[in-house]
Amino acid sequence: MSYVSIYVHCVWGTKKRYPFLKGQTLSVVVDHIVENATMKGIVIKKINGHDEHIHCLISLKADQSILQVMQLIKGEASFWINKNNVTTSKFEWADEYYAVSVSESQVSNVKAYINNQQIHHQKVTWEDEYQKFIKYYGFEVIKG
Repeated sequence: MSYVSIYVHCVWGTKKRYPFLKGQTLSVVVDHIVENATMKGIVIKKINGHDEHIHCLISLKADQSILQVMQLIKGEASFWINKNNVTTSKFEWADEYYAVSVSESQVSNVKAYINNQQIHHQKVTWEDEYQKFIKYYGFEVIKG
């Protein structure tokens, strides 16, 4: 048996940063993502978001990749949102996402950060947070 403990903080947004997830829509979508992830064997330790994006702390299993998990979460959620008319217009996620490893010692800090998204975004816009992630983690921005 393999023993694996890999935490990944994933962040993804809506297409064109449209605020699809305002109000109760966010909790409906988050609840569905958790339910679907559980059925697919994806371990979500914490999830929350704001009007146009989601933060998710995932504990990867030995046989899971970030790409696989993100495709399962984003693809199914988008399909479910549109099938059930959760939003008033066609829902889409942006293609890109961020994924960074989280050390065991930082898991509680990341959980708190994810949990406090509503308060955090009273002070910081999604665009500012997006740019901060790109700069802090040294992500390469590919245009086009």
